[in-house]
Amino acid sequence: MTEEKHDVPQLELQAVIGFNGYVSCGLRVHPDREHLIYPLGCTVILKSLTDGQQEFLHGHTNYISCVTVSKSGRYLASGQVTYMGFKADVIIWDFAKRKIHARLQLHKAKVESLAFSPNDIYLVSLGGQDDGSIVVWNVESKEAICGSPASPHIAGHSLTIQYSNTNDNIFVSAGNGTIRVWELDLTNRKIRPTECQMGQLKRIVRCIEVPEDDTFFYCGTSSGDVLKVNLETRLLNSCWPVKQKFNKGVNVLKVLKTGDFLVGSGDGMCTLCSGSNYKTIKKVQLEGGVTSIALRGEGHQFFLGTEVAQIYRFSYTDFKEELITTSHNSAVMGMSFPFGCSDLFATCSKDDIRIWHTVTSKELLRIKVPNMTCNAVEIMMDGRSIVSAWNDGKIRVFSPESGQLSSVIHNAHSMSVTAITCTRDCRRIVSGGGEGQVRVWELQPEFHKLIATMKEHKATVTCIKIKSNDKECVTTSSDGACIIWCLVRFVRNQMVLANTLFRSVCYHPEEYQIITSGTDRKIGYWEVYDGSAIRELEGSLSGSINGMDISPDGNYFVTGGDDKLLKVWGYAEGEVTHVGIGHSGSITSVRICPNRKYIVSTSEDGAVLRWKYPHPS
Repeated sequence: MTEEKHDVPQLELQAVIGFNGYVSCGLRVHPDREHLIYPLGCTVILKSLTDGQQEFLHGHTNYISCVTVSKSGRYLASGQVTYMGFKADVIIWDFAKRKIHARLQLHKAKVESLAFSPNDIYLVSLGGQDDGSIVVWNVESKEAICGSPASPHIAGHSLTIQYSNTNDNIFVSAGNGTIRVWELDLTNRKIRPTECQMGQLKRIVRCIEVPEDDTFFYCGTSSGDVLKVNLETRLLNSCWPVKQKFNKGVNVLKVLKTGDFLVGSGDGMCTLCSGSNYKTIKKVQLEGGVTSIALRGEGHQFFLGTEVAQIYRFSYTDFKEELITTSHNSAVMGMSFPFGCSDLFATCSKDDIRIWHTVTSKELLRIKVPNMTCNAVEIMMDGRSIVSAWNDGKIRVFSPESGQLSSVIHNAHSMSVTAITCTRDCRRIVSGGGEGQVRVWELQPEFHKLIATMKEHKATVTCIKIKSNDKECVTTSSDGACIIWCLVRFVRNQMVLANTLFRSVCYHPEEYQIITSGTDRKIGYWEVYDGSAIRELEGSLSGSINGMDISPDGNYFVTGGDDKLLKVWGYAEGEVTHVGIGHSGSITSVRICPNRKYIVSTSEDGAVLRWKYPHPS
């Protein structure tokens, strides 16, 4: 991989659709008031609030679990998860240079939370459940000063950490049955905790907010109430609301300059509470549990992130939500461009199909089918129907303008429908299923009928491509067979066998050759006429190749897979011409848009990336 990176020019990444809404307080506004900062997979994204341009900070080796920004805005810090027994990195980024300032390695398995001291001198980091320690780092010297177990033995693990606003030596940690105020003793290189006295109260604290004057701090709990604790005496002052608690717990808390509170709860409610008597002033219901609230400037405008990967913008005066960013919150299974049109594309995932505007990355339409997963989506040639394959064994056809369901083929396959394509005359659908059957359906305005069932594959059908004259199709399966079928007599013409689980197949535009890819990391070229092998390329150094697409002129093709790299190949030479580095999860599908301006790729972390197509069309 490293050799390839050095020799081969990189693809230009133009836009990313994606946001990991599960990271607690992952959405931040930089103190310059110009940038939104949020995580997606292993990448930290900086998005300009003025023109929407994105920049990317690459450096983590696994998913990011927490993000924070220093008070001055000079530094960002992000922590990640890894596997049991491995070190989880904390990276401090120099914001101006967009480069790594320091990589800190002490925590195991996961970094739970991070906080900078008010004058950017220290960074304090909290390890996850398997690590359980707090470490204080010197930002300038990039070294650990001291560490300590985060919770007392009798309590559960700590979940969050927050620095004082005025004192570089005081910070607060809290979690399951523990709230502690820590003092840093620099001369002895120790941190000393004082347990806050909670009386009979037992709570799991999810978030801490320290107002500017540092007299009290507030803790949001999983029980749906807020604790007010005196920072000087370390005693519980009050607990509110007494009666009407916040549903599904308080995930995030912010104190405004006015003294009022913004509370984001697990049921998706954003509530503005009065600072004097904690009464609810206004509230707005959003989609998905609220996990982040980020204030811009003095709090006249703020941004909210939710679990379903949506970002909202509010203004304090009218308290109305405006949805500014949407994205998938689970793996994107497949995608499709309309025939000859590059302005939009469709993606499918768990629960929904979405139509996107290619240039602006705006979501134009969402078709929801709750609790189902869409495995494949195809837009018919005439642009009048979206055909989709679902894991409940149904084929659903939607109209693209309204998203209305126009027809359903029930029990299309006995297991889930895993692959789908349409003929050029828009009359027939060819589908593949988990049981290995390939079926041809005729679509009439009022009804549909099964024309043929072709049973040769022994395992899941993974990909179907159809010839331009509608008389032949090719299917791949995870049984190691790639079969070319006659769609007139519905029999097998040719069969290609390889020691692999095939993932995808493409016809060369001249349709005398096909290329295949799969788990053996090889790209195979085959003769359509007799199924003979022409050549084999080493497609990847690690992991299977899941997605593949060929350019309309047949000169280039693109591949993507478990190595998270998007590669552009010359068809004739069999050489990589460009590599795209940017995905954090395994790439699930790739497409070259019909006008050859962009490549769009999707991945398991819910991201959709748009790249500039590197070769002049």
